[in-house]
Amino acid sequence: MQQDIRELLEQVKNGALSVEEAELILKKAPFEDLGYAKVDMHRRVRQGAAEVIYGASKTPEQITGIAKKLLENGQEPVLITRLSADAAAVLAEHFSSGDHVFAYHADAHIGVIGTLPPADGLGKIVVATGGTSDIPVAEEAALTAEVYGNEVVRLYDVGVAGLHRLLAHAEDLMSASVVIAIAGMEGALASVIGGLVDCPVIAVPTSVGYGASFGGLSALLSMLNSCASGVSVVNIDNGFGAGYLASRINHMGAGERTR
Repeated sequence: MQQDIRELLEQVKNGALSVEEAELILKKAPFEDLGYAKVDMHRRVRQGAAEVIYGASKTPEQITGIAKKLLENGQEPVLITRLSADAAAVLAEHFSSGDHVFAYHADAHIGVIGTLPPADGLGKIVVATGGTSDIPVAEEAALTAEVYGNEVVRLYDVGVAGLHRLLAHAEDLMSASVVIAIAGMEGALASVIGGLVDCPVIAVPTSVGYGASFGGLSALLSMLNSCASGVSVVNIDNGFGAGYLASRINHMGAGERTR
């Protein structure tokens, strides 16, 4: 059961909250209609993580309105992906003081409102890239994982063109609970890592490469055809999806440890 519900039941058990008060909390609308968006207030209850705002194609005013509604309902921190610098400047004006301060990570096009939670996953998530050009996607993955309470180890520019660079970090790879392998070109990094570690590997193809890479399609197909067992693949440049999935894996059973 999701941690918020567990805490609510514990309060009822300990007498800090009446049955009627708890019932009222659970009866609150599962979403709130802002006209331009229906903000999901029960996402954390269902999935263990609050709704994420996809910033592309939304106006700064729309993003601000959604973010404020999430914060009003205790959904913190708020994660905003694919956020432009112009929209970030507007958000910085709205969330510049108090408990909900806005931070913009330009390389990943990610905005975060509020304080990052402490890491409470089962282990470490390693985010590895084939090259420096893959870092924007990698940072989207790494920051997403950190927003959801994970310790992240970054291994950048460790691609197969210089395999010794990857092997120099064998200890980090072997001790990870999840590895996110991010690469463009032919996307070989995921297969190499998949053959070295005993944990799940999430492969992220990027659109980095010359003409025949077809905007990441070549890397995507290579990763889908990986001969290494235990490799799963997300969409091209989908760092958020990889970071979210890695967090879900890294928290499986984490609630059981604290009982």
